[in-house]
Amino acid sequence: MTFENTDEINDLLQQGKSISLYLGHYGNWEWISSIPLHLKGNVVAGQIYRKLSSPLSDKLFLRNRNRMGAVSVEMDHTLRWVKEHVDNKVTTITGYIADQSPRRGETKHFANFLNHYTPVQIGAEKITKRYKMEAFYLDVVREKRGYYKATFVKMADDISSLPEMKLTEIYYNYLEKNIRRQPEFYLWTHRRFKRAQKL
Repeated sequence: MTFENTDEINDLLQQGKSISLYLGHYGNWEWISSIPLHLKGNVVAGQIYRKLSSPLSDKLFLRNRNRMGAVSVEMDHTLRWVKEHVDNKVTTITGYIADQSPRRGETKHFANFLNHYTPVQIGAEKITKRYKMEAFYLDVVREKRGYYKATFVKMADDISSLPEMKLTEIYYNYLEKNIRRQPEFYLWTHRRFKRAQKL
């Protein structure tokens, strides 16, 4: 996997600006954990994940995900992890696979996604705004078998000026364009629309 626009990312990180990185279950997303190999300076790369029910499987997945320098952060510990780094003035880039469904009973917002009125998670937006982080989307393209290109795309120049839930809407717009361009590389089997309503 190659990464495009890393200069902009590294410039912001070197200025001490932490980044929220939005991505989806698209392409070979597990390879994205190699991002730390492309970062400059003392930056901590975190990747938010949902703990697996099998301790053995969870251990194996973590070993694979952390081997290139990224730190795996259990979803329920995200806010605490980000706050600790902010309080300690440590610059971070935190990856959110943000297209997962919220837990039943925890839905706060719906987005228009692939012609469905879809319940979405909003935690990444709330954390990004609370801590005045930059927001980027990782646009992934499969160039040929085993080769992916991922481009960092800035989602907004001034996050604080966006209306509530606008950042989440922007994310889903980017992800939908990604999917429509090469739909065969989206993880359709993860039941993204199990509680969605068709428009």
